[in-house]
Amino acid sequence: MPKYLLRVKMTVDGLNGVFKEGATARREVVKRMVESLDGRLESFYWAFGDEDLYVIVELPSNTSAAAMGLVVSAAGGVRTSTVVLLSPEEIDKAVQQKVEYHAPGGA
Repeated sequence: MPKYLLRVKMTVDGLNGVFKEGATARREVVKRMVESLDGRLESFYWAFGDEDLYVIVELPSNTSAAAMGLVVSAAGGVRTSTVVLLSPEEIDKAVQQKVEYHAPGGA
């Protein structure tokens, strides 16, 4: 099943929700949401820096990841960026594929 890294930045409304409900409650909300899409929450970490939260999930498809991102962003509590994660085995398959390409200005 494909894995995704969700980089999350909290809005003021989202942070107020964390103060009210707690961080573990937000993790449970995310876990239920992912499971409702037949996925699995792998990790959920709060962080310092540009993003407030890093979440890794397994979801059945890019469509599921897009649906989740749209719903969460539309709610207004966070802004998300989704990164598709690839395993070493997937990269091995990628490098074995023949790709036709001509670089700009190349011969």
